[in-house]
Amino acid sequence: MEGAGGPAGERAPLLGARRGAFAGRRLACGAVLLTELLERAAFYGVTANLVLFLNGAPFGWEGAQASQALLLFLGLSYLLSPLGGWLADALLGRARALLLSLALCLLGLLPLPLLAAPATRAALCGDPAPPARYCAPAALGALAALGLGVGAVKANITPFGADQVKDRGPEATRRFFNWFYWSINLGAIMSLGGIAYVQQNVSFVTGYAIPTVCIGISFLVFLCGQSVFITKPPDGSAFTDMFKILAYSCRPQKRAREQGQSGEGSGVFQQSSKQSLFDSCKMSGGGPFTEDKVEDVKALVKIVPVFLALIPYWTVYFQMQTTYVLQSLHLRIPEISSITTTHHTFPAAWLTMSDAVLILLLIPLKDKVIDPILRRNGLLPSSLKRIAVGMFFVMCSAFAAGILESKRLDLVKEKTINQTIGNVVYFAADLPIWWQVPQYVLIAISEIFASISGLEFAYSAAPKSMQSAIMGLFFFFSGVGSFVGSGLLALVSLRAIGWMSNHTDFGNINGCHLNYYFFLLAAIQAATLLLFLIVSVKYDRQRSRATGTPASRRASRL
Repeated sequence: MEGAGGPAGERAPLLGARRGAFAGRRLACGAVLLTELLERAAFYGVTANLVLFLNGAPFGWEGAQASQALLLFLGLSYLLSPLGGWLADALLGRARALLLSLALCLLGLLPLPLLAAPATRAALCGDPAPPARYCAPAALGALAALGLGVGAVKANITPFGADQVKDRGPEATRRFFNWFYWSINLGAIMSLGGIAYVQQNVSFVTGYAIPTVCIGISFLVFLCGQSVFITKPPDGSAFTDMFKILAYSCRPQKRAREQGQSGEGSGVFQQSSKQSLFDSCKMSGGGPFTEDKVEDVKALVKIVPVFLALIPYWTVYFQMQTTYVLQSLHLRIPEISSITTTHHTFPAAWLTMSDAVLILLLIPLKDKVIDPILRRNGLLPSSLKRIAVGMFFVMCSAFAAGILESKRLDLVKEKTINQTIGNVVYFAADLPIWWQVPQYVLIAISEIFASISGLEFAYSAAPKSMQSAIMGLFFFFSGVGSFVGSGLLALVSLRAIGWMSNHTDFGNINGCHLNYYFFLLAAIQAATLLLFLIVSVKYDRQRSRATGTPASRRASRL
């Protein structure tokens, strides 16, 4: 807790003596977790059936086009995270940046129920004009505004929440991240369980109005929590310092001057070039920057390769909300009982909920039982090793999806069944949707290892002054993974390749080869896993040399 000796301008409520990891901080942590829960409920309420929404009447977007739009939105929401981190660090502070971000999310969500309602849709978009994507400017504009707001929330709410327990030690931080991720998935279950059902079986107007209300409540919860939050004013952007140092170190004349001052020959270096260039930026080396700032940038450079190696993981992960859903629409989806005379079908997005349910069950078990036992016996693996395990499981998920799609394509050659989902007729294989469960279970297990450990790694490995910046970069590279998935989908949709070039059936993929796409993703992830193992071992060794701590002892702390 920060008192008189805390950083200037940092504000913390008077909470009394420390009594435990969350003692005295439960209200602040609870407000952060509830804000994130509602924000995630709104987010998944948008993404759960966006493919179905754009694929159906009157929009009529092709399946590949609708999947690309969702992948672009997901990528944008992650890609813009560094901008949100910069705004918080340089101008607004995290608390005000979060309030502004939630307001922007609300602005982006408001057009969606208007696009779903026939009267307002006609006013916004005019009359449909096939084959153009109907309402594309309005839909993509709303998704862009929402993506900007979501990206800023992502960059700031994670470190802001961790700030509430930062003085309680690494154990409190680890537990906060576990429960933070638990809240994310509870919000996903609320959304996928209720909102997705309403969208598919009742109305997209109501189905998109509910996420809008969730964001409004989230804004109010966070606003009311200002009196109990630990906050600090903006103290300058780490990104600004980072770019200045990188630009200064890359000057050719600077390199020549450094070599001249050190007396080194043109081909002889006592240090690596990167090390020499960064050291030349320090005041002690004749540069304009303090030692601490340069060391922080050097730490960032060592972390970035880990984030780069995670790009294929995110590429596969985001298929869960896009091509996996597209695949499920072409499997036999059962009808469910309804109190009305209208037949209601099992929401395709509900299988995504199995991922969230499994995480909700396993995280408390991991937090309360498994991790304490492993820690007592010195067996708790490092966050990098856990990320590698997650990569393996996500590779298995893509491979399982490819096997299922191959079987589905064999079956549709013999027989198809017509099923109406959200007013769209799909020619599906006579194969139950439950065959998708293994690929969702595998991706859920991968999240527990890779995504949670990635958040923990990004926060714990970051220098104190760059935690928002590095958290923003973590989500930035997640967005790159989504864009890579969208780019690959566009590439294999070219007629020259032909995997997804069936452009005449408005979303049915029976004439395509989605299985090839899944196998390609699995192969890319397998190659990246091998590369990541090399990068992670190198990082651990560098970190061990820098701290003087053996890697085996660090494994239980990182």
